[in-house]
Amino acid sequence: MKVIDTEIEGVKLVEPDIHRDSRGYFCETYSEERYRRAGITATFVQDNESMSSKGVVRGLHWQADPHSQAKLVRVIRGAVWDVAVDVRKGSPTFGRHVAATLSAENGRQFFIPRGFAHGFIVLEDDTLFSYKCDNPYCPESERGIRFDDPELGIVWPDIGVPLKLSEKDTRHPLLSAL
Repeated sequence: MKVIDTEIEGVKLVEPDIHRDSRGYFCETYSEERYRRAGITATFVQDNESMSSKGVVRGLHWQADPHSQAKLVRVIRGAVWDVAVDVRKGSPTFGRHVAATLSAENGRQFFIPRGFAHGFIVLEDDTLFSYKCDNPYCPESERGIRFDDPELGIVWPDIGVPLKLSEKDTRHPLLSAL
């Protein structure tokens, strides 16, 4: 397994070892001991999964304290372009983002610490997205910012289809409203 530190401290890209042969492949998607040695010390308590069509945008979401969540995200089928935005007040990287393409093919995972908004755009139909959280979901602590907030400077990939967002995601405020 290879763990790559990103330009924002704490956000990590994980590339598991994938063993491929004529039968298919095998990879270890999580081992608490190995991940701890790699600096990912969150204790995960909940797994979530979503299935989406090409063009779906989910996010940008996070949980406020005391219910904030670290996440370890991956794609089981298909592909997404995944984004983590620092929303920690007082952080030297507040409002900055890191992005990576995650796919079933590349097997990459993204570790997103507490205090980051998270979202993704689906690049292929029938994409199956899975993630671990280190704190249970709490509806009262749910927060969001607009995925297309110009202040964030996120250049979302043009995938040639209309974007599909939930009603709730279209109503999120801009970062400046935080």
